[in-house]
Amino acid sequence: MSQTCIIVGASHAAAQLAPSLRQEGWTGKILLIGDEPYLPYHRPPLSKGFLSGAKQVNDLLIRKQAIYDKDNIELKLGCRVDSIDRAHKTITLNNGEVIAYDKLALCTGSRVRTVSLPGIDLQGIHYLRNIQHIESIKSHVKESNQAVIVGGGYIGLETAAVLKKQGMQVTVLEMAPRVLARVTAPELSEFYSRVHQDEGVTIKTGVAVSAFEGSDKVERVVCADGSSYDADLVVVGVGIIPNVELAEASGLEVANGIVVDEYARTNDPDIVAAGDVTNHPNSIYDIRLRLESVPNASSQAKTAAASICGKQKVYSTLPWFWSDQYNLKLQIAGLNQGYDQVVIRGDKEKGRSFAAFYLKEGKLISSDCVNRPQEFMVSKRLITEGKPVSPDQLADEGLTMSELL
Repeated sequence: MSQTCIIVGASHAAAQLAPSLRQEGWTGKILLIGDEPYLPYHRPPLSKGFLSGAKQVNDLLIRKQAIYDKDNIELKLGCRVDSIDRAHKTITLNNGEVIAYDKLALCTGSRVRTVSLPGIDLQGIHYLRNIQHIESIKSHVKESNQAVIVGGGYIGLETAAVLKKQGMQVTVLEMAPRVLARVTAPELSEFYSRVHQDEGVTIKTGVAVSAFEGSDKVERVVCADGSSYDADLVVVGVGIIPNVELAEASGLEVANGIVVDEYARTNDPDIVAAGDVTNHPNSIYDIRLRLESVPNASSQAKTAAASICGKQKVYSTLPWFWSDQYNLKLQIAGLNQGYDQVVIRGDKEKGRSFAAFYLKEGKLISSDCVNRPQEFMVSKRLITEGKPVSPDQLADEGLTMSELL
């Protein structure tokens, strides 16, 4: 008899897992369930091309409808899975429908971290995570109006860059002593602060937002130190939270994400998980971690599909990320946690192209490369292969990156 695999979530991981199941030989039914009314779509362009108007909804789609039809993948969009009954191997939708599964894949992704502050419900205050969020933000974008970004992470800075290019007056408020404090070294924080200020964006660090004020719509943002900033538009970008509630309620192991092994398997032999929502092992760094990364979601989904089909394909790849701001493409290889030395290649003080290499006990563990594709590609190999390289060689632009291999 034909078996059924249900994929919960219409994320990057889900969009990869479904066709990968067919490639791995799954001949049964595949049902993908998503709570938005859209086919799985790329999220990184939301704060960039989609917000700017350069891309439309159809441009965001990871795969067109025809691809799902070709692979005989059934889609249920605009509905939510409310519960999992592992004993009877069924899921229940928010409309009460009960569907049986043989294998289940959880690709539930993550959601924005919300704030509970006075005035948060005023018109003109938005989060940024999905298509609807962006459509709402667009309605408040007007040249010369004041935009305040709460949060100086990658999403906040990307949004600031786009709104500034659209003619708005932009202020970024960051509670930490520097922008990007959670994810990168002071050297990169200083660089991006300089670039944004050169472009006309106001950066305020070490300030905590305490309230939003206005009559019906937001008019100003008030901070704990007594300062305030006029605002016609506020975008709150203070991080995301993994959607683990469904898994947790069903008794799956959860600890900063759904706990999976190197094969993307949960503690239930018939349930896998992939993407932002998983806490998984990484053999390169010999740690467990949860990654908010498109490459992670896609690669782990391929491993999960293999596991569903009874095959074992270890998921162990170097984490990598990117961010686009103005004419800058930042490409990040690896994780810099625990670094004890930073080596700079290029001029980060005046130019807009350089690489920061992070070393730990003399070994390269990560790199941040701004408009430096060769440094990015080569550092990925150096980190993965564990090749020795000296700080002087990394800093010496007289040596090509290929020579370092």
